[in-house]
Amino acid sequence: MLRVIVLGAGAGGGFPQWNSAGPGCLRARAGDPAALPRTQASIAASVDGERWVLVNASPDLRAQIAATPALHPRQGRLRHSPICAVVLTGGEVDAVMGLLHLRERHAFEIWGAPPALSVLEANPIFRALNPDIVSRRALPLGREFDLMGLRITPYPVPGKVPLFAEEVGLADDAAVAPVTEDGEALGLALSAGGGTLHVIPGCAMMTPALRQRLAGADCVLFDGTLFTDDEMIRTGAGPKTGRRMGHMPMTGPGGALEAFEGLGVRRRIFLHINNTNPALLADSPERAQLAAAGWEVAEDGMEISV
Repeated sequence: MLRVIVLGAGAGGGFPQWNSAGPGCLRARAGDPAALPRTQASIAASVDGERWVLVNASPDLRAQIAATPALHPRQGRLRHSPICAVVLTGGEVDAVMGLLHLRERHAFEIWGAPPALSVLEANPIFRALNPDIVSRRALPLGREFDLMGLRITPYPVPGKVPLFAEEVGLADDAAVAPVTEDGEALGLALSAGGGTLHVIPGCAMMTPALRQRLAGADCVLFDGTLFTDDEMIRTGAGPKTGRRMGHMPMTGPGGALEAFEGLGVRRRIFLHINNTNPALLADSPERAQLAAAGWEVAEDGMEISV
């Protein structure tokens, strides 16, 4: 059986975000039980409960490991970790920065598409992960492969280059960022021989090919960055729409609720949720709207079995 632990469910900056005094963040800091904090998005997956594969390494990874007993060193060994590999779905800061927490000479593998691996290669700080100990491997896009007993099929989804790699002069208020399907953003289909769980923390739009791939899936963890496309602008949190950032919204024309209609996905869970998103609040009408449509909102520590 496939076991998945949500290490972090938030978007970049987490919830509450360090410099945000938005209403949701204020409630989270005050300990409001309807505004549970979230660290930045990452999951752990295992077949045997002994060897674990991480999907993305968020800046909060050290704290996430500390909060997750399944990822603790085993007693009786001076140096040990059950983390055997990290699979990257992109090269954004909130997907790769946590790799630097794993630099204490522990052997594991980093898997990514060429765009993500090129980010690591271009930045010398990632040489802190000794290549003689931590190997980097290219994902076979579109083909299933076995990793620690976990069957993984990585596939491109519509996405954009990381913010730091954007073309100079691309305006914040551009209607959309240039979207590609060349591996800048990936989805992962995970299975252990039974059902299938998809992880897609960033997706700019639904396509016919993606609909076909997701149809009938047992579970999908899907990009839930913003509730509405203009959320950042409307709340005064930033000048960009969700689509400008490479994220389709939860609601509205072309949003996730509309896009998943008729797909027959048994369990639908939003992941990578921005601190401005009112659906983070368990008592909000936005959360009730998602629940009525059959969607869940991920929380840190959530466990899923498929």
